[in-house]
Amino acid sequence: MHLFASLSGLLGFIDALAFLPPAIAQDRTTEEGEAQITDPNVECSPYTYPPVAQAENQFPPLWTVATILPGDTAAQNRYNSIQGHIPNIPPKGTQPQSLSGDFSGFSYPSNDPDCWWTFDHCDNPKIPGIPTDITTVPEPGTLGYGFDDGPNCSHNIFYDFLQSQNQTATMFYIGTNVMSLPLEAQRALADGHQVCVHTWSHRYMTALTNEQAFAELYYSKTSLEIIKLVIGVTPTCWRPPYGDVDDRIRAIAQAMGLRTIIWQYDSSDWLGNATVTDANYQALINAATSGTFDDVGTIFLTHELMNFTMSEAISWYGNLTSAFKHLVPVGVALNTTNPYVEDGYTLPSFAQYVNGTHVGSIAESVNGTTSNTSTTVSTASHTATTTSSTPTATRNAAQILPIDSVGWVVITAALVGGILSA
Repeated sequence: MHLFASLSGLLGFIDALAFLPPAIAQDRTTEEGEAQITDPNVECSPYTYPPVAQAENQFPPLWTVATILPGDTAAQNRYNSIQGHIPNIPPKGTQPQSLSGDFSGFSYPSNDPDCWWTFDHCDNPKIPGIPTDITTVPEPGTLGYGFDDGPNCSHNIFYDFLQSQNQTATMFYIGTNVMSLPLEAQRALADGHQVCVHTWSHRYMTALTNEQAFAELYYSKTSLEIIKLVIGVTPTCWRPPYGDVDDRIRAIAQAMGLRTIIWQYDSSDWLGNATVTDANYQALINAATSGTFDDVGTIFLTHELMNFTMSEAISWYGNLTSAFKHLVPVGVALNTTNPYVEDGYTLPSFAQYVNGTHVGSIAESVNGTTSNTSTTVSTASHTATTTSSTPTATRNAAQILPIDSVGWVVITAALVGGILSA
């Protein structure tokens, strides 16, 4: 799975960067101010957010496999406290190739003793006490609506669209992206979306050691971890990149208070291929209109990853709302009204959502520090002036990836094998 189909495609992307216009000076100090920007070249220009800059040495390097940092006694103590819950299952494959999903040469029993999703889409753990993966939602005719790999630096027009439709979703955020784009990450909570963990560096989790897997979740999630630092909340849900999970990784996540969410249908939008993506959207809609979800709803894998994936989400939104009775965040479909560890942050129940209450309440938060005051978030908190109602639908390479320090690291990673796709 690669970001670019070929080296020539990557080189063409790099060549296109030379023609980007210079970014316009902008006040980049608050979530509300950042949400007003709709020029992708301005959105994707680097900025400094002091709380993140001051804590930079407390996190792993961007896009590297996380490990417990030297001297981080809090992380080490937390890891020590969960080791007794981790089953004796070795990592899959051999690093470094296994980190990007190359498990060639790895011998694994055909009876799938570890409930390895990558092997046969097993989602019902073999080890007692580990919850079944969430792949569907219990509400009939309902789509658990969400997006992986955010925040994307150019997502404002997409989030504006969701807001214009009074639509919220579950956002599976990568820790590295949150650290690089903190104000964009804050918008998810401000707009009433549910935030879940999508690891620190987006690698195949079953390829990692126990400590690495712990660190990938720890530095993305709580305490000094980046989502807590930037957004002010501690998620209780996560999605393994590529769906790659087994009972060892599930146990680590469970010990850290995270419920595993996978999917039932896949858009494959990360490929950037309209023919493939459109066919997958249509297949989901056909299933919905034929009664497949009349008893139990479903979850569809889509991405915030790039302009194309967000444009596709907008293009197909009307068809989805026609085919399904309800589009709701996964947490809403599960009636998870308290989606974070902290008090004061709620999601509406499913009944509340379908009756028009699409946003819960959040405690006032400044730089990740919450007060006890709880206020209802308005669904019209951002009224940015836009020149287009949707992200540009063109596949112009210069708009596909965030053009900031993260973008450059992703470009480098693509040279040796892509790391983002699910």
